[in-house]
Amino acid sequence: MEESTLLHQVFVFLFAAVVGVPIAKHIGLGSVLGYLIAGILIGPFALGLVGQDVKDIMHFAEFGVVMMLFLIGLELQPKKLWKLRMPILGLGGLQVILSTILITAIAYLFELSWQMSLAIGLILALSSTAIVLQTLSEKDLLRTDAGKSAFSVLLFQDIAVIPMLTLMPLLATLPVETTTAIGHVELEAWQQAALVFVVISGIIIIGRYLVRPLFNWIARTGLREIFIATSLLLVITITIAMQMVGLSPALGAFLAGVVLAESEYRHELEVGLVTFKSLLLGLFFITVGASINLEILMQSPGLIALLLVILIVVKIAVLMLLAKQFKMSLIENMLFSFALAQGGEFAFVLFSFASLNGVLSNEIISILTVVVALSMALTPLLLIFCEKLIIPRLSYEKEKRTYDHVDDGETPVIVAGYGRFGQIVSRILRSQGFDTTLLEYDAVQIDLVKRFGTKAYYGDVTNEEVLRVAGADAAKMIVIAVGNQEKTLKVIELCRKHFPHLKIFSRAKGRREAYEQKKAGANFVMRETLGSAVILGREALVALGYRKYQAHRTATAFYHYDSQHLEELADLWGDDKQYVMEAAERAEMLEAVLKADQADSSAMSRSWSSPVSLDDDEETKNNSDKSEQSKGTTET
Repeated sequence: MEESTLLHQVFVFLFAAVVGVPIAKHIGLGSVLGYLIAGILIGPFALGLVGQDVKDIMHFAEFGVVMMLFLIGLELQPKKLWKLRMPILGLGGLQVILSTILITAIAYLFELSWQMSLAIGLILALSSTAIVLQTLSEKDLLRTDAGKSAFSVLLFQDIAVIPMLTLMPLLATLPVETTTAIGHVELEAWQQAALVFVVISGIIIIGRYLVRPLFNWIARTGLREIFIATSLLLVITITIAMQMVGLSPALGAFLAGVVLAESEYRHELEVGLVTFKSLLLGLFFITVGASINLEILMQSPGLIALLLVILIVVKIAVLMLLAKQFKMSLIENMLFSFALAQGGEFAFVLFSFASLNGVLSNEIISILTVVVALSMALTPLLLIFCEKLIIPRLSYEKEKRTYDHVDDGETPVIVAGYGRFGQIVSRILRSQGFDTTLLEYDAVQIDLVKRFGTKAYYGDVTNEEVLRVAGADAAKMIVIAVGNQEKTLKVIELCRKHFPHLKIFSRAKGRREAYEQKKAGANFVMRETLGSAVILGREALVALGYRKYQAHRTATAFYHYDSQHLEELADLWGDDKQYVMEAAERAEMLEAVLKADQADSSAMSRSWSSPVSLDDDEETKNNSDKSEQSKGTTET
């Protein structure tokens, strides 16, 4: 590729990402869909801003998937991995087997040979590690049961690629178009198994005994760029080694990450590689979008749509069945099933391999490649559909229960939301003799606090009748401690409309939320992090040598003036230009006030605590004598 062409390609890809992804994020579609749409638009089958070498770029960008698995491995220590053995082998194994059987059977109905059908079944049983993990990570769902189960299945699929590559040549029914072959295929089965064992063992041994001393040596040089270069070299070396023996590079990188998870250089490795990973993953998603062949899509739209629907429905059905057998909750089941209902990036590799070995014809591969790419592009939309339309209905049906009858009598305060925030507020009020009525919409949370002897009532605080039953007509105050801004605003508006006498104290995540709540009618808004940040700052000052009262005075002054500025700037929220100007002015003012206050405090401290020396006494005495003499002279 010529230099000018390379720069042009880089410019187009970066421009597409910079424009497309923020827009997609802003309208709630997520970054992955933004990359994919940007790729479709600049691809050779739409605007044609990038050429036909998209596949070559995609192979390079797949290195981002390898890095992602390496970084995930760094987060997963061997003990944690061992705990996942059942989901990986059980859930992952059954998913691949059942999906393969069903897709093979359906492909056979299209009058394909059983060998072709089986090859298609194996390839389409895999899901997209890159898209699923990135999307779940953005939605903060990786730590949920659905996220952990999805990760287990994806990990097994990475392992399953190895026997698939071995099996594929045995399914050949077409003339082989090229004599090119991958080295490992020519090996005997036992030789291949031994090679796999040697490579994996080598990664573990080298990772445990050689990489640490290497990083230790590099770290002593103090050259950060060399440390990052060494990290990249490590991942690239693993990728090459795994490719040479026909194993999944992502799997090898993951193993290396697990081995290094307990290393003292773990965090440094993460920091060094995360930027490369993000850029390459973004590039990978763009190339997936650009590789969607719109011409083939236009030629056979009905067939491709049918295959796409079959693929997604079959995978969702299999995943839902397995999730139920593994006793996932209904909501987790839905998230898990919709997250993995697509083809995977390994399908592109396996299609190419199947073509080289005469397993599938190019015509079939062209159509199925479009189907896989479209299924990957649809994944973020499927998850949005699941989260916005299916889960709310399931939550309503599953957790539908009549609201509790409130029998606390008349209490001066209603606390809406009895999570950690609401619990602290309620305990403080009760400790001073103020009874509170506690409302919570999470049935699990209610059952939990009951075990500690606290009585909270089940009820939706956005329901006027629930607030009325809770005593809103007679109460003096409502504390809105729910962690959902939309719900908080609804409660404020409800109270202002039906219970205007109530004083509304609410919780906000940050300034923006605080301004919205103030505008809606809240009397007092507390930002979640302000109090804890001020206390932490105060303790940091003490640790740095400040006297406790000095640190307390500074922290209190900051809290006072910052809260005052919030009140003063609330009316300007929405006028960006004026708000930024006023906010900057007040920030400077606050800093000046704190410095002046500190100067006064230091002077006062010196006057209170500075020891008086004998010289000072003598000097004071002399000054006093002079003063007396002066007075005498004057009087005389």
